[in-house]
Amino acid sequence: MVEDDAAVREGLQLALRRQGHVVRTAESGELGIEVLVHHRPDIVVLDLMLPGMDGFETCRRMRASGPVPIIMLTARSDDFDVVAGLEAGADDYVAKPVEPRVLDARIRAVLRRSAADRPAGPAAEERHGDLVIDRSALEVTKRGVPVSLTPTELKLLLELSRTPGQVYSRQQILSAVWDHDYLGDSRLVDACVQRLRAKIEDVPAKPEHVQTVRGFGYRFGRS
Repeated sequence: MVEDDAAVREGLQLALRRQGHVVRTAESGELGIEVLVHHRPDIVVLDLMLPGMDGFETCRRMRASGPVPIIMLTARSDDFDVVAGLEAGADDYVAKPVEPRVLDARIRAVLRRSAADRPAGPAAEERHGDLVIDRSALEVTKRGVPVSLTPTELKLLLELSRTPGQVYSRQQILSAVWDHDYLGDSRLVDACVQRLRAKIEDVPAKPEHVQTVRGFGYRFGRS
């Protein structure tokens, strides 16, 4: 990478280590995938501006390798990069220039989703047609086949399915799933809903489980 990019990477690495994180860095998407495969980190912070293989393709390949959470770094918060990155599989994003404390807060929020509390009691398994949600084991199956969900996708499904038929606004979902305290960023919600539908719906364009309520938000279809 160019010298400025290396300086930014090293600066973030130092700042995150001061916040208590164990950090490994990579100079390119190809090397990042190698680090992911060999070290299996709890979370990936991925810059979209990479030499060689770009950040979008890197994100898609990382997502295909498993459910590791991914936070992307993008130069702007209001352009095509955000939507494309979320569609490629990112769970959240932070706009550059990066404030280390903001990035640390986003990392910890995503990690909290990964370590979701498991409810006590034997009646944690729910059936919704051919979809089975086991809240105790944090597992989802469809027609008996395990469904591989990212922590964010799982948290979204758990939140919506808690009260089938109840309508949630995008802001309510954003607050519950992403722990964000700012308004207006519905792109995170919509992109995650699209990815979730692709995994649990027979026909994602005509969803039976995660349904759109026009002008308001989403609801989980009644059992």
